[in-house]
Amino acid sequence: MKNVQTETIEKSNGILTNYLKDKLKDVHLGELLKGSSIAFIMRIIGMIFSYIFTLVITRNFGADAMGVFALSFTALSIFSIIGRLGVDTALLRFVAEYSAQDRWDLVKEIYIKSMKIVIPFCLILSLVLYILSPYMAKYIFHKEYLSPYFRIISFAVLPMVLILINSNALRALKKIKESSFFQNISNFLFASIILVALVFFTNQLYIPIVSYVIALFLGAIVSQISWQKNAKLGPVAYKKTTKLKTVLYVSLPMLLSSSMFFIMHWIDTIMLGILKTEAEVGVYNIVLKVATLTNITLVAINTIAAPKFAEFYSKGDMAGLGKTTRQSTKLIFWTSFPTLIVIFLFPSLILGIFGEEFRAGIYALLFLTFGQFINSISGSVALILQMTGKQKVFQNIMLIATVINVILNAILIPRYGIDGAAFASMISVIFWNLASVFYIKQYLNVLTVYIPIINYKNI
Repeated sequence: MKNVQTETIEKSNGILTNYLKDKLKDVHLGELLKGSSIAFIMRIIGMIFSYIFTLVITRNFGADAMGVFALSFTALSIFSIIGRLGVDTALLRFVAEYSAQDRWDLVKEIYIKSMKIVIPFCLILSLVLYILSPYMAKYIFHKEYLSPYFRIISFAVLPMVLILINSNALRALKKIKESSFFQNISNFLFASIILVALVFFTNQLYIPIVSYVIALFLGAIVSQISWQKNAKLGPVAYKKTTKLKTVLYVSLPMLLSSSMFFIMHWIDTIMLGILKTEAEVGVYNIVLKVATLTNITLVAINTIAAPKFAEFYSKGDMAGLGKTTRQSTKLIFWTSFPTLIVIFLFPSLILGIFGEEFRAGIYALLFLTFGQFINSISGSVALILQMTGKQKVFQNIMLIATVINVILNAILIPRYGIDGAAFASMISVIFWNLASVFYIKQYLNVLTVYIPIINYKNI
């Protein structure tokens, strides 16, 4: 009997060992695991510095200062999204495709042409934001004292855009550590160090914003150096084969999608800033930060998955695309679910870390967390559509979702405040994710969503 049990155990161990060996032989899965693990760690580090920066603000300046920073950051985000012209996502696709084909001449050409569009456009936008700051503060937010803060943040449009473009270009080359550093860590790392140093000298409300602007300039310089070093494009000659309209044809729909993403993410903050107090905006901004913990692994896995989607699609390898999609979605589900449970069990305790006044956001946190969880289990739907030439489809989905979000915010915020804003955001996030899931199922015959109790072989 003992021998039979021993044989059974050995046989089971052998099956498990062979299974693991087979999985490890899967080059694409190995690359996905390695890249997403690096991105996950880097994102965790980035979030730590983000929370350090936030804690320094809330503990030394209060919820009002957090609200001022959030509104200023929102203004910067609006102009930086416009300034990117969708080039950051377009470069992710083009650089991944061309580098996979070993066409470094095209990589260099597409990057230089993108910079020739983006840099002068961002400088113009900075000037526009600087000039419009008093009018935005007075007529949009009905808070004239916000004008100098908007003017300070206006100087950061170009550096923020450069960081995002360079990080996506590095990501396309699968330089995950470098890309993740600039995408997730550099801004708040530099800003935290600068803010902590300045707090010893003054407690003026503009100090957090000044710290962040300086950090963005530092990040832009370092990211440019990193791109030049890793791309190794210096001696590569190129012919002027790529037309400007080719870049814009791909990038502009991505700009519209990014704009819709921004509106979806920040319209709550903007409308709360218009209709409610800075303190409520500050509380809601903290709730947003906590809720996004749920999709931290989605972002990490997308870091390496996006260039792989583009690579598979450019080669016509739809089987590889489908397999990588399923693998990434499973990873996202199993790594997101524990965070959801923790937030749902201890919302008051988590928000209390930032101060007693932030406990008012408990229900808002629960709504946003559930929406982010749906975002996570739906898989990398946005990137799949954008990397497979369906950027206009995704643009239209996001446009509808944005309209839903704005309408619900206008109805719910005046009566329910931050809880209404969070509920509106949850509904719109669920809509665009599920709409994308259904379209990808029809278009690629791939079901991106993953729930363990469902038997996907029959779907």
